[in-house]
Amino acid sequence: MSGHLLVTGFGPFPGMTRNPSAALARRLGALPALRLALGGSPRVLVLRTAYDAIPEILEPALAETPAAVLMFGVSGRARRMRIEVRARNRASRLFPDATGRRAARLALDPVGPSERTSPAAPAAVAILRRHGVPVAASRDAGRYLCNASYFRALAEPCPVLFVHIPPGPRTRRPPGARPALDPQRTGRALAAVARMLTRRAGRGF
Repeated sequence: MSGHLLVTGFGPFPGMTRNPSAALARRLGALPALRLALGGSPRVLVLRTAYDAIPEILEPALAETPAAVLMFGVSGRARRMRIEVRARNRASRLFPDATGRRAARLALDPVGPSERTSPAAPAAVAILRRHGVPVAASRDAGRYLCNASYFRALAEPCPVLFVHIPPGPRTRRPPGARPALDPQRTGRALAAVARMLTRRAGRGF
């Protein structure tokens, strides 16, 4: 199944019984306009919010050599979409995953670089702004599963991008948060981001 777009989201985790990133990944994967533009359906993968999901679920999907990877996660503190510029080779042992497990060590990869970056991040920010979607570039993907999965995916020889989204309307939102994102506008904007990623793959990104 090489040459496809891989779209990922996350399942529930402590404090987030419904993870809107999973629903967003599924909605994007089902957009007819995106399937038409890509010449086929993206592969949508909802990861368990657990450290063992990286070797057990994400890495086999990456081994299928996708053309590009678009990842989503939720940030309880986000007030707008956040395009993550980098992932750091760091984890926190303070916060257990959905299974109660904590990171085994502070370095995600003891022999890996201190960070990995996404060259596609600036273009994604520009696309979302053109579509009127509130967005900001972020250099801190956290030290939880979002950062860990992003760090692993960025090791692949293809365009990879991680997008943090605000909590959904049925979850508790931080004081002063913006209204929930408009689904249609957001869908069109993210479809444009997905097309940008696959075009970059064709140019060697």
